[in-house]
Amino acid sequence: MAETILSADSQDASTGPLRLPRHIAIIMDGNGRWAQRQGLPRIEGHRRGVASVRRVTEECARLGIEQLTLYCLSSENWKRPQEELDFLMHLLEQYMIEERSTIMEQGISVRMIGRREGIPPATLAEMDKTIALTAGNRGTRLCLAVNYGGRTELLDAVRQIAADVKQGRLDPAALGEADIEERLYTAGMSDPDLLIRTAGEMRVSNFLLWQISYAEIWVTDLCWPEFQESDLHRAIDAFASRQRRFGGLV
Repeated sequence: MAETILSADSQDASTGPLRLPRHIAIIMDGNGRWAQRQGLPRIEGHRRGVASVRRVTEECARLGIEQLTLYCLSSENWKRPQEELDFLMHLLEQYMIEERSTIMEQGISVRMIGRREGIPPATLAEMDKTIALTAGNRGTRLCLAVNYGGRTELLDAVRQIAADVKQGRLDPAALGEADIEERLYTAGMSDPDLLIRTAGEMRVSNFLLWQISYAEIWVTDLCWPEFQESDLHRAIDAFASRQRRFGGLV
C-alpha cells in the first residue's frame, strides 16, 4: 500500500485526515552509537538528542497529540559511566530551564514517572518547578520517564496493593485491573497507542510493560539524533493504516 504522509493541516484524532494516536511513547535509542559513527564522544550524541526531543515535542503539540512519553533514563542505565550519567542529568536540568518558556507558550504540561531516588537534587528541583508551573496547561502532556523501569513500577504497585490488603482497605477477591492501574506511576494517563523505537532494536527494554499491551509498535533504523518531524509523520501514518482489534475481530 502506498504511504500517505501526514498532511501539515492535520487537526485532531477525530477530525484530521489521518487517525492520530492519543498517546505516543518513544524509546529514544542510539545517541551514543550515532556519536561514535561521527567520530564524536558519546555525550555529544546525548546533546544532539535534545534537539530531537524539542522537534518531536513541538510537532506533537502542533498536531494535538494528547500525550508524549519519552524514555529518558531507565533504572538499568545507572550502570553506565558516571561521567555520562552526570552529563545526562545536566542535560535534563538544562532542558527544564531553557525550554520552560517555550513549553508554556505551547500550553504543554510536564509530568515525570519513575523513582526520584538517585536523581540529583538540582535536577529534581528544576523538574518540579516546571511540573508545577505547567500543571494548569491543557495542551499536550509531556511525560518524562526518568529512573524508570517497568518491573520496578509493577513492584511498587504490588507493594501498595499488599499494604492496602493488610490494612483492610482492599479485598483480594475483588481485585481488578483498575486497582493495579491506579497504583502505577501513570495513574490517570491513557495507555500508549503508538510505541516508537529508534536505532533498530527490536525490544521494549522494560518500558511501560503494563501500558503497552495493545500499543502499535513502529521501529526505525535511524538513531535518535537523526529523528525528524517527517519520521514522526511516517510512524503516525503507519499507525493510521493498521487495524486495531484488541483481541477481537474487525
